[in-house]
Formats: sequence, structure tokens, C-alpha cells
Amino acid sequence: MSFQFSKWIVMPAAVLLLGTVAMGQDTSSTGSTGSSTQGTTTTAPAPKPTIAQRKENQQDRIANGVQSGQLTAGETSKLETKEAAINGETRADRAANGGKLTAAEKQQVNQQQNQLSKQIYNDKHNANTAQYGNSKVGQRQENQQDRIAQGIKSGQLTAGETAKLENQQKGINQQVKADRAANGGKLTTGEKKQVNKEQNGASKNIYNKKHNANTQKPKK
Repeated sequence: MSFQFSKWIVMPAAVLLLGTVAMGQDTSSTGSTGSSTQGTTTTAPAPKPTIAQRKENQQDRIANGVQSGQLTAGETSKLETKEAAINGETRADRAANGGKLTAAEKQQVNQQQNQLSKQIYNDKHNANTAQYGNSKVGQRQENQQDRIAQGIKSGQLTAGETAKLENQQKGINQQVKADRAANGGKLTTGEKKQVNKEQNGASKNIYNKKHNANTQKPKK
């Protein structure tokens, strides 16, 4: 009889203990969920890029377009001429205002960069691409473009310098195109020699502009 008595006492105690553990688990789970919900934070919006950051981004996009062949020498010259004009206006505004830009001037520059950004995109995605071919003349053209792209990317070439270099390349390319059209798609020995001489001059020009004191100087 004493054995049965102990058995009936122990069983309710075990049931009570299991119930307590289960309740504890429910409470812990609920608390964990609540903590997870309360711990959720919203991501703050990214700060707007500065004038210098916007300028650098545009130059990187142009450099990539030159490197990939998406931008022709003529297109790059026009884009960099516009960028140089924006930079010149920004310098003048800063000079007239103690080295700073007013809120209205910053807004104006941003609008101009928005328009240029669209132009960069359109020029990189239109049907015009740099066509070099496998000839020595074509390889020389491609090499010059690669050197210019590297100068833009590194900041060694200013927008104004790039515009002039690419305008020079545009002139050479147009001459090659015209000479080929007049000679059944080929260049004569004399024409090849002339193009090579012009590219030698352009090559020195690229080197000098990449190693002079003018660089893309970032300012806020």
C-alpha cells in the first residue's frame, strides 16, 4: 500500500514539472519574438553625393566608355567639353563667393550634371562605337584611346585636356576614313606613314598632358 501511495504522489508532481517547463518555453519564445520585432531598425537614406563626387563619377563613366569603345573620340570630346564648362563655371562661382558655392549654385551644378549624365548614357548606348579593326593603324588608334581612358580614370587628365586630345584623335580618324573610302577600303603606304606621324605627335601630346601640373583636383 505504501508503494501505491508514493506512486500517485510522484505522478502529479512530474506532470506539474513538465507543465512548468512547457510554459517557460512558450514565454521564452514569445519574448524572443518580441525582442526581434523591437530590434528592427530602418536604414537611413544615403547622403547626396558632393559636387566633387558627382564630377568624379561622371569622369569614371566616360573613362569606361572610352575603354570599352562605347564612346567614340568625337562623342568623348563633346562630353568632356561640357564637363570642362561646368568645372569652369564652378571655379568662377567659388572665386566670387570666398571659395564656396551657394545653395542655388549647387542646385544649378546638379541640374547641369543631370543633363550631362543623360548625355553620357545616350552616347554610350547609341549605335556609334569605336571601330579599330586588326590593322596596325587600328591598333595604334585603340592604344591611344586606352591611354586617354587611363588618364581620365586616374585624374591625370582634366576634362579640358581630354576634350582636346579626343578632338585630335577624331581628326585623325576622319582622315583615315576618308583615305580608305577613296582607295577601296585600304590605305596607301604614304597614307599609313602620314597617319603614323600624326599619331606620334598625338602620343607625345597625351604623355605631356598626363604628366603636367594639371590634374582633376577634387573639391567639396
